[in-house]
Amino acid sequence: MIRKITLQDKELFLQLAKEFYHSEAVLKPVPVSYHERAFNEMMRSDTYLGGYMIEDNGEVAGYALTAKTYSHEAGGLALWVEELYVQEGHRSKGLGKEFFAYLNATLDDSIARIRLEVEEENEGAVRLYKKMGFHDLEYNQLVIDRDENSEE
Repeated sequence: MIRKITLQDKELFLQLAKEFYHSEAVLKPVPVSYHERAFNEMMRSDTYLGGYMIEDNGEVAGYALTAKTYSHEAGGLALWVEELYVQEGHRSKGLGKEFFAYLNATLDDSIARIRLEVEEENEGAVRLYKKMGFHDLEYNQLVIDRDENSEE
């Protein structure tokens, strides 16, 4: 089951986010304060950041975060799947696929594109995403991180 993150999920979300950012799915961990900021933003509004808990037989198994931007190239809003994390013991049960089915069923027509990033080495996720119809977008991504705190 997929459901929106609530205020009562704070500690669980913080634990799951820390696990995710110490996994091979990401390039490097981020400061704990970033997890707190994300949670606070989700509780403030879902304008910029949406949060979801992923459950497996009534037990929280992971979470997902989405963010909206406008994409001129896509002709409308783009929904970024910022993070999708399923704990190891719950993987290969179709929960990722269930999350995307939930998104597709609940998104309105203003969303023109769903976009995500994945580490090439995360072969299971790459296979899942391609099987679901995602394809490579042939851009190199460049960033400047304006908050270079090293707190963890």
